[in-house]
Amino acid sequence: MSEFRPAPTWRQAVAGATAILAEAGVPSPAVDARLLAEHLLGTPLVLAPDVTPELLARYADLVRGRSSRVPLQHLTGTMAFRHLTLEAAPGAFVARPETEVVAGAAVEAARAVRGHAPVVVDLCTGSGAIALAVATEVPGSQVIAVELSPDALALARRNVDALAPDVRLVAGDAATALPELDGTVDVVVSNPPYIPPDQVPVDVEVREHDPDLALYGGGPDGLDVPRAVVASAARLLRPGGTFVMEHAEVQSAAVREIAAAAGLVDVATGEDLTGRDRYVRARRP
Repeated sequence: MSEFRPAPTWRQAVAGATAILAEAGVPSPAVDARLLAEHLLGTPLVLAPDVTPELLARYADLVRGRSSRVPLQHLTGTMAFRHLTLEAAPGAFVARPETEVVAGAAVEAARAVRGHAPVVVDLCTGSGAIALAVATEVPGSQVIAVELSPDALALARRNVDALAPDVRLVAGDAATALPELDGTVDVVVSNPPYIPPDQVPVDVEVREHDPDLALYGGGPDGLDVPRAVVASAARLLRPGGTFVMEHAEVQSAAVREIAAAAGLVDVATGEDLTGRDRYVRARRP
């Protein structure tokens, strides 16, 4: 593999880093090389200070980490989600662009509530991304977020404290959480683990750095946890309430059947920005 070599300008340093990342198989080497430099320097590249040996050494360490396929978000400590900048850290799932569409469906459903402040529950909240999107895009909403993993819950707490302190975080299992809210929730949304056990992710960043608890849904089809989430949604939702849940492209038909079997109606599949089946939307009758 190529080695990082000193360069007289940051543009040349980033060009060298781009070549290293491309050789390592990083999917977006030029973008990642630039973002790592801007993270280190705290400024856009066009405003970068002079190259110094100390800064260059620190940049080389970041590039080395990314070339070994440590997620960009773990190196910068941040991740973008809709209009938010969230803290990212090992032990919690890195929010993906496709989940922004799922959050958007929940935001839309919350905004449609009339006559009272919408009550929204985010099951398997992870970093808190969906819950925080709803809380910040639907002012006045009452958002409750549930997470089982202590590491993810700690990260969600930091994100909530920074962005929307009124979000209520609950440590618990999505299958049994919040019985006191049964029949009162306007929107239940979830991005649960759903990968089947025999479909190990191809991307090194996902396979080696996202926690298994956030990836694998259990059972031969990966849908044990999603089934539990659907059952919880069916009991939590008020009549007419909306359910939104992310799933894999190949699971759309199975998830629709699960939702219908739980008594939900108007069951439909929503697509992500690439046109792939990405989430189910349904309603409690």
